[in-house]
Amino acid sequence: MLTVPEVGLQELYIGSSPPGSPRTQESCGIAPLTPSQSPKPEARAPQQASFSVVVAIDFGTTSSGYAFSFASDPEAIHMMRKWEGGDPGVAHQKTPTCLLLTPEGAFHSFGYTARDYYHDLDPEEARDWLYFEKFKMKIHSTTDLTLKTQLEAVNGKKMPALEVFAHALRFFKEHALQELRDQCPSLPEKDTVRWVLTVPAIWKQPAKQFMREAAYLAGLVSREAAEQLLIALEPEAASVYCRKLRLHQLVDLSSRVPGSGRQGERRSIDSSFRQAREQLRRSRHSRTFLVESGVGELWAEMQAGDRYMVADCGGGTVDLTVHQLEQPHGTLKELYKASGGPCGAVGVDLAFEQLLGRIFGEDFIATFKRQRPAAWVDLTIAFEARKRTAGPHRAGALNISLPFSFIDFYRKQRGHNVETALRRSSVNFVKWSSQGMLRMSCEAMNDLFQPTVSGIIQHIEALLARPEVQGVKLLFLVGGFAESAVLQHRVQAALGARGLRVVVPHDVGLTILKGAVLFGQAPGVVRVRRSPLTYGVGVLNRFVAGRHPPDKLLVRDGRRWCTDVFERFVAAEQSVALGEEVRRSYCPARPGQRRVLINLYCSAAEDARFITDPGVRKCGALSLELEPADGGSHAAGASPSRREIRTAMQFGDTEIKVTAVDVSTNRSVRAAIDFLSN
Repeated sequence: MLTVPEVGLQELYIGSSPPGSPRTQESCGIAPLTPSQSPKPEARAPQQASFSVVVAIDFGTTSSGYAFSFASDPEAIHMMRKWEGGDPGVAHQKTPTCLLLTPEGAFHSFGYTARDYYHDLDPEEARDWLYFEKFKMKIHSTTDLTLKTQLEAVNGKKMPALEVFAHALRFFKEHALQELRDQCPSLPEKDTVRWVLTVPAIWKQPAKQFMREAAYLAGLVSREAAEQLLIALEPEAASVYCRKLRLHQLVDLSSRVPGSGRQGERRSIDSSFRQAREQLRRSRHSRTFLVESGVGELWAEMQAGDRYMVADCGGGTVDLTVHQLEQPHGTLKELYKASGGPCGAVGVDLAFEQLLGRIFGEDFIATFKRQRPAAWVDLTIAFEARKRTAGPHRAGALNISLPFSFIDFYRKQRGHNVETALRRSSVNFVKWSSQGMLRMSCEAMNDLFQPTVSGIIQHIEALLARPEVQGVKLLFLVGGFAESAVLQHRVQAALGARGLRVVVPHDVGLTILKGAVLFGQAPGVVRVRRSPLTYGVGVLNRFVAGRHPPDKLLVRDGRRWCTDVFERFVAAEQSVALGEEVRRSYCPARPGQRRVLINLYCSAAEDARFITDPGVRKCGALSLELEPADGGSHAAGASPSRREIRTAMQFGDTEIKVTAVDVSTNRSVRAAIDFLSN
């Protein structure tokens, strides 16, 4: 069946226009040539850009860092230099995701330097400085994300989010390049670095594009060299790294001594898998598979086809993916679309803020944050230090320092001191200590974790219940929040009884960063992904009575057309291989047309029929920038009166990609999908 343009309603026209149909606007007038029944997608090996070094930036909600490796020795991962400043007892292989701008909006500092400098500012002076922290989640939570989206600093002032992210990425770029120059002075800078940015797998296409735009603005790469920047999905990066680990680099939570909560006195994973390894040693085929794939010792216990889950528990989100190990090279196949939600460590911080509101009044906390922003940051740092020591079997209470500014401000605002507020409060598990601190019982601290940890467990259990992921043997807990003993204990308690082996890498907080470097060296390691949504365009089809709704009938010059038909490119939950292409051909409506714009629609449903169905929404636009037609240069057999633009879209990568060719000249056409100008 041939599809045809929808007059005055649709941007995408398939087939020939109905006789007498009006001219369309230049931005959307096209006469597509592809039949409604799409050709079978074709797989094409992705082209890899040349590079000498991969630099990965793990841009987290609470902490960030970078690492790199050279193409000559891809698995030798170099961690970034130790950061200046920091908190006692906390490893500084990452730095807080904190950005400080001057009152004029110029870059001042990032990370520990920004946090400490802001802490030392006079309270009155601090009101004018722009301090941003934990701002990554804004990109995920904003439903109408655009290039003009604003971010609010701690003092309430706003500036474009794109500039905030670009400042942070530029900092990492300069820091990393300086370290590369110091280590390898002869390394040329231009076109030798492949950059990798990590994002949560549950982020939608607009958020991924936003990070790419910020990278362009920061100067990591140019638009003309877009292939030098890869977007890595955080749980995928962790999965790529975990498959390289050896047994001594892992902690099996199911083998801990009951009641200890510590990693000592545990049986080795090695012993628990001895029988499986012996079977594999007797299998010449399996030995060959393991040698060829280069995977770590843990995978010696897993046959090709075995399944495992990665739960990336970060500062802002929990991000879940399920992979299947494939022969013969140890590639990975995604079994279910990325899932998860906003259940990160910041949820514990929010619970603490709500607790303070119950004690001192929500209006006071809001006023204090607004008028004493630097002191509020001090208070959150003090809580973070105690949060890290929380554990399921800790016996003693925890003391949390209140800044003098908080104590003084409360007395001036309320007319009595904080000790009086605690006595009057209905919160009886937080007391005032003789050292001038909040004294919180361990049970109270653990209760602050409850909503967030329960949310994480619910997401994991919901995914395990899916028929597509039956047979999962391992659960890897990764991400900064996975360092929490409270989270580890509750996940093991909830899921261990199901026979699921819960495993934590020793360097759990750096798993994603190191995996992103490995992904940058070999982005084809994840061979198959699942499309999270159904994508397509709106077209006209021949109207078929009894199959098409009467209200979709359009009669034009005696022909009957069905409007608003949702022509699908890829379906939600469809497995899509890396490099697999969906091809369409279009013809400009007018000879001199310079731009074609085609609206894209998406839906969470697999069976949406019309773009007006509930849940179907416009999500972006495919644009084709055309060079002036050259009447004298046509490919053999091409008609000079018909200009065909052939597009190829890929849905199996971490980003949706599109390329286009002018068939008449065999020249590339600038093609892009914009998800931010909806």
